[in-house]
Amino acid sequence: MTQAGHPNDSTGRTWLRAGLVFIAALTLLRITLLAFSPVDLYPDEAQYWVWSQNLDWGYFSKPPLIAWVISASTSLLGVTDFAIRLPSNVFHAFTGLFLLLAGSRLETPRTGFWAAVIYLTMPGAWLSAGIISTDAVLLTFWSGALYALIRLRQGSGWASAIGLGIAVGLGFLAKYAIIYFAIGTGLALALDPPARRALLSLKGLTAGGIALVFLLPNMLWNAANDFATVQHTADNANWDGNYFHFAELADFIGAQFIGYGLALFGTLLAGFWLALKRPLAMDGNNRLFLVLFSLPILLVVSAQAFISRAHANWAAAAYIAASLLVAVILLSGRPWRRYVLYASVAVSCAVGIVFTSVAMSPPLAETLGLSNAFKRVRNWEETATAIADAANAGDYDGVLFDDRNVFHEMQRYGSGIQSELFMWQRFAAPHNHADQTWPLPLDYDGIVLVVSHRPLDTHRMREDFETFEPAGEIRIPVGGGRERVFTLWRARGHQRIERTEAYELRWAEEDARRIAAGEN
Repeated sequence: MTQAGHPNDSTGRTWLRAGLVFIAALTLLRITLLAFSPVDLYPDEAQYWVWSQNLDWGYFSKPPLIAWVISASTSLLGVTDFAIRLPSNVFHAFTGLFLLLAGSRLETPRTGFWAAVIYLTMPGAWLSAGIISTDAVLLTFWSGALYALIRLRQGSGWASAIGLGIAVGLGFLAKYAIIYFAIGTGLALALDPPARRALLSLKGLTAGGIALVFLLPNMLWNAANDFATVQHTADNANWDGNYFHFAELADFIGAQFIGYGLALFGTLLAGFWLALKRPLAMDGNNRLFLVLFSLPILLVVSAQAFISRAHANWAAAAYIAASLLVAVILLSGRPWRRYVLYASVAVSCAVGIVFTSVAMSPPLAETLGLSNAFKRVRNWEETATAIADAANAGDYDGVLFDDRNVFHEMQRYGSGIQSELFMWQRFAAPHNHADQTWPLPLDYDGIVLVVSHRPLDTHRMREDFETFEPAGEIRIPVGGGRERVFTLWRARGHQRIERTEAYELRWAEEDARRIAAGEN
């Protein structure tokens, strides 16, 4: 006699089929909307596309998989914003599938269905579906690794071990946040006997060996490039010595409620409390097992927010196991929990539909006063045309930018710019991929059109040239009465001032004076 809800009984198969239909339908809807999206690439998206033009084992700020994925998509579909962003929806669909399967193995197909629904409809997923990001790629392999580990934990064979190793390895090539999965695995070794037996077996050791094989090329690339990506990741932590940022912590926690859903994140916190309060009474430790792959991430990133700062998406990996845990909690106990689940999903869908509608309709964004939220993804083609007109009208040998975001957008949309593109290096050492790869040569004697988007940096740039003369201004409307403003300068005789400690101190004082005086 089969247990109700088991994948092999009729009820279980119904939930699995419903999950597959939901994932396919939502993915098709999002892909259709993406095809008609009026917004341009976000600067980071443009940078990822630039990487895809030169495939390597690593890049200045990220591992290589995002570039490989974009290269594959644009090779098949052509170089369009749609093709660049399309893989995000494919990866989200596979993440939903792995959650469906993981929940079915860990509990019942009904649990898997709702875990997939919770993840795919949370407000953060609606946002992520409209862009290409390393998180979308990472979470697919994270969820695949968790599914493989659950199978291995339950006594499955070599396919699960090999799948675990491959998923962790590819996750590492997607984003270094996969290190949190290693932390969760270490905690499972210590606190979860079934996981410990599985991971300390020959199969578990094989999985680890496979993952290391995937890690090796990127580590060798980092070693050959002064550990650029590792250093950038460390720099992102931004530990400046002031370790008490209560506002940053509050902002980060608030963003988790918004990105996951108010009731769902509240349920998650309650689940953490119950699992840690009564770890031995939690349904064979399944809930505690899921806590080990979600709570540590939120704790670490919360600590980072308190010490310095943290972006909301830095904790994205927590919501794979969290979606399973929340589904388990809300599908058990008293009936009101199910109403919380249904209402939460409905609210998440409503939020997602409103956000998508605003993104698809600039006039609606204007009406609702939300244009500012989209100013960085609008009118980049118009910006590129204006810069191309200015550059092509003069006898310029190059065009120099002081903002790496603008630089990468021009690499994407500025095909009409006939002059070579360069990046002004603000600091002594490269601080981004543009600095590292396209710096204006130290002995460059050609005439450059300086396109400045950072008023305070314009004064520093002036010191790096023999001549530096005004050449106009560009103003591009971006909605809501706001403009994207550039000052143009005709410069020659690059003689870059050495970025010494005295230089930095002098300009810090000058910047403070200008800001206090209200000057640009």
